[in-house]
Amino acid sequence: MGRFVLVADLGGTKIAAARVESTGRITHRAFVRTPPEGGMAVVEAVTDLFHRLPAKDASALSIDVPGLAYPGGVVWAPNIPGWEQMPLAKILHRRFHLPVLVESDRNAFVTGEAWQGCAKGCLDVVSITIGTGIGAGIISGGRLLRGSNELAGCLGWMAVRDRFLPFYKTAGCLEAHVAGPGIARAAQRVFHRDMDAREVVNLARKGDLRAKEVLAQAGCYLGLALANLVDILNPQIIVISGGVAAAGQLLLAPAQETMRRWAQPLAVRQVRITRSHLGGRAGLLGAAKLCFARFHGPR
Repeated sequence: MGRFVLVADLGGTKIAAARVESTGRITHRAFVRTPPEGGMAVVEAVTDLFHRLPAKDASALSIDVPGLAYPGGVVWAPNIPGWEQMPLAKILHRRFHLPVLVESDRNAFVTGEAWQGCAKGCLDVVSITIGTGIGAGIISGGRLLRGSNELAGCLGWMAVRDRFLPFYKTAGCLEAHVAGPGIARAAQRVFHRDMDAREVVNLARKGDLRAKEVLAQAGCYLGLALANLVDILNPQIIVISGGVAAAGQLLLAPAQETMRRWAQPLAVRQVRITRSHLGGRAGLLGAAKLCFARFHGPR
């Protein structure tokens, strides 16, 4: 068995790659912006990142993607233009002549948190990533929960309102209100100008009441989703990560307050809500762990 795998974490705005040992030690990392034009430009960016890493002793490649990874390594990623049916595994295998594992980012993130993060030792874990989109990785009874079509954890589509709006058709209800673009839209309606979620967070930290209210409203929607997860899955811990999670208590305090109000009383008393300590490493580590397990068996 090779001591290393090369892994990539593909996001809507950034791609990270790393060389990871079977012990979980990351030896090299590289980053690049995700090409906004999508399509093959994104594949070329991933390829370039892998070429930047020392490949000696690498036994396989693994990449996690923000969408649906079919078992054969074909990807549907709604936030990347031209990725309705991208044969990613086939392309990378042809270029690197190594086994290739393609996974959803939500499965990679929760696996990374359970392997090396703040959920280490836990058998019932939910990991929520809030960035350009929203996804949830789920481990129940120590096993990754995938669903019948690899679609378990599409949390962005959770209904948290009783009135359907047209833009829910493309983003999902929760994602439309809590992901970065949704927060930006809400803020633009309040401030009457173009702005992004990062600016909203910065203004809120400086005490701007309107920005705080935008984040508090998003937090309430997130809290309803958390309550539903607690009721259905009864997890030990829910780990929250992603760019929007950088808002910290401005988002999480109203979320936890709403969760406690709505969730099953016994289950909500024992669940722990925490921000990820691994940050961007969670996806890389989880992709590596799943790759070792797929091609080399458990260690």
